[in-house]
Amino acid sequence: MGNVFSISISISPGDLGGLWQWIAGRACRVEGRGRPSEPTVGLENMLDKVWSCLIQEHVGIIGLYGMGGVGKTTLLTQINNRFINTSRDFDVVIWVTVSKDLRLEKFQDEIGEKIGFFDEKWHTKRIDEKAVDIYNVLRKKKFVLLLDDVWERVNLIRLGVPFPDGQNSSKVVFTTRSETVCSLMDAQKKIKVETLEWEEAWKLFRDKVGEDILGIHPDIPHLAQAVARECDGLPIALITIARAMACKKTPQEWSHGLEVLRKSASELQGMGDEVFPLLKFSYDSLPNVRIQSCFLYCTLFPEDYKIDKDDLIDYWNCDVFWNDFDHNGGSTSPTEGFNSITTRLLKDEIPSARNEGYEIIGTLGRACLLEDEGKYVKIHDVIRDMALWIASECAEQKEHFLVQAGAQLIKTPKADEWVGASRMSLMANSFKDLPESPSCPRLLTLFLCHNHDLSMINGDFFQFMDALAVLDLSETRIEELPLGISRLISLQYLNLSNTWLRRLSFELKGLKKLKYLNLESNGHLKMIPGQVISNLSSLQVLRMLRCGSHLYEKAGDNILSDGNLQIEELRCLENLNELSFTINYASILQSFLNAHRLQNCTKALLLMCFDSPKSINISSLANMRHLGVLEILANPNLEELHVDFAVQGTSQVPSMISTRKCFDSLRQVLVYKCDRLRELTWLILAPNLENLRVISNHNMEEIFSTRKIIELLIRSRNSTPFTKLEFLELRKLPKLKSMCWNALPFPFLRKMKVYKCPMLKKLPLNSDNAKGCKFVIEAEAQWWEHLKWEDDATKAAFLPHFTHYTIR
Repeated sequence: MGNVFSISISISPGDLGGLWQWIAGRACRVEGRGRPSEPTVGLENMLDKVWSCLIQEHVGIIGLYGMGGVGKTTLLTQINNRFINTSRDFDVVIWVTVSKDLRLEKFQDEIGEKIGFFDEKWHTKRIDEKAVDIYNVLRKKKFVLLLDDVWERVNLIRLGVPFPDGQNSSKVVFTTRSETVCSLMDAQKKIKVETLEWEEAWKLFRDKVGEDILGIHPDIPHLAQAVARECDGLPIALITIARAMACKKTPQEWSHGLEVLRKSASELQGMGDEVFPLLKFSYDSLPNVRIQSCFLYCTLFPEDYKIDKDDLIDYWNCDVFWNDFDHNGGSTSPTEGFNSITTRLLKDEIPSARNEGYEIIGTLGRACLLEDEGKYVKIHDVIRDMALWIASECAEQKEHFLVQAGAQLIKTPKADEWVGASRMSLMANSFKDLPESPSCPRLLTLFLCHNHDLSMINGDFFQFMDALAVLDLSETRIEELPLGISRLISLQYLNLSNTWLRRLSFELKGLKKLKYLNLESNGHLKMIPGQVISNLSSLQVLRMLRCGSHLYEKAGDNILSDGNLQIEELRCLENLNELSFTINYASILQSFLNAHRLQNCTKALLLMCFDSPKSINISSLANMRHLGVLEILANPNLEELHVDFAVQGTSQVPSMISTRKCFDSLRQVLVYKCDRLRELTWLILAPNLENLRVISNHNMEEIFSTRKIIELLIRSRNSTPFTKLEFLELRKLPKLKSMCWNALPFPFLRKMKVYKCPMLKKLPLNSDNAKGCKFVIEAEAQWWEHLKWEDDATKAAFLPHFTHYTIR
């Protein structure tokens, strides 16, 4: 069909209209030409992937998305040049750089003048008239439209561009930083442009620095690799930093550059004035200030840290920025903000707040500012540096973040460094004490968690922190809280999990605004005075899983020694919406089950170390609306967990369960050291189970009993168990012979771990599972060799998914 033409113009989303008249009248006069581009490193496979989509007739629109500086424009340039060099029978290739905030009227005039086509007749036409002209020309042509840097939906139909489809075989390819834009543009293929793998990143960095510099001194290559790793595969950072370091000829200069990059990347040449402003466009394009604040909060964690999504939302929910903005991102007064959030939560809207948090995480992920990893999110190292630059140094923001997380500090910053900080993170360091009393009246969030040597806090440490709302002391060795903690009158979040606390301070009862208290995994805790928990009248989230030592103090007001007292304390918390709880006494289990409001807000429950009867009726647990985690540990007499069904057509007894909503919310189950327990057939009643661990139960013979399964299958609406299971661990079950009566589909399983189960000779897998299998089976090699399979083909199909069991 002749030569391929290439046109390159920069216009805004609305400005495309003025382009098409020129195509109609002038295209035949334009010679095809490529676009200049730097040599690409690491994009070859991505280019081939995009090209394979382009040659598919049913794919008309392709969206390439990824974080700023990842190489999207370079990739689009390569696509443009490949179209030029291999015509593929296209009539015209058009490149448009779509600007972010340009106006249609102004740039139609400018573009018309630049391309030599701007007469009075064109000037007087309306956009819809121009669209008709464009459509009547392009509908007869096979075109490629390449749109670079799209920030919002471009309405192709309004501009007169025929929708690319299998009939006209035309193509639209665009780049964007937002996955959401891909959806708005009706992209039939969405392709994420990822950062470079290490080998590719190192090659790009090495090429830019030059072999001459790397060869000057034997220490420089090692330092250069350390510098390159700080870029975490982001091409724009690799190129910019390599250029800045290309003139450094001594190891000392390279060491200094590495130190600057780790402590304050914006000070390195090219980062603060080139890289970060470019990346900041993604931050500026977030929907509102509230979401921007949520993003900046992620800088408080160390590099490469996996941030638990639920924990992150809990932090957000207790920080003042969450309260200071309404749901549309507008600001409110502090009083209005506090009252509005309190009103929402009093209406049992914690799930709504959590859903909103997940929506924000999704927004940040789709903007390529956070990386989704299932239960967790991560922030790319360079994106984190950019966010710190915004939060701490950028003139537009005066947040004053002070972040030295994972900095290997053996001493805390001097007291005068704390002045003016609004959010501070000293997590994951090596200091042993907090000896000073810093004055920081603006401090709102303080992370001291994951300091495994921290054992002492000065009694006056919290004296001048009146505004502090979020305090995390988890994963430390503190044995007691300073008396001054009662001065934290604004505190809403307090995490004391995984510490060495011996007693819970009576002064905590004075924290009247406290909404979140985490006491989980405190095995050294011997004393929680009465009337401490019950006086926390604003408390909405209380986590007490594995809270308390068996060597508790036998004082009359110690709620750890009196289970009934615990229940009474919890009943006083009128605003409680989320509870995780440990039951150590068989008698307390019934008291808990009679407290219906506590049942309704319990998300995690641990039945642990009590002299239980041989059988426990868990029917009441089945109807708990929000029970997501159930752990049954070290109950030596327990032989059976059973349920009672409500008979259809009769009045339901409270202890019986309805199969309509049976264990609907249960996601995670752990059964550990219940040596007389023989089966877990009741699990078929949990349709949404995602994580199952069965460990050190020496008499466990079956997971699903063939004797009991028939009755449960008749009554249960879930005839196929484990349809949502993601993780399964079977460990130290010497008598286990069978998991299930037949093969299971496991559509979402990611990992199955089997260790020391010598009598388990067959897995519930068959040839159907092998088709498209995505999960890993981690087990002992000798056990694997003796497994029985449906046939040799099935065994061969699963062999690539086997990996050796490792104890962590």
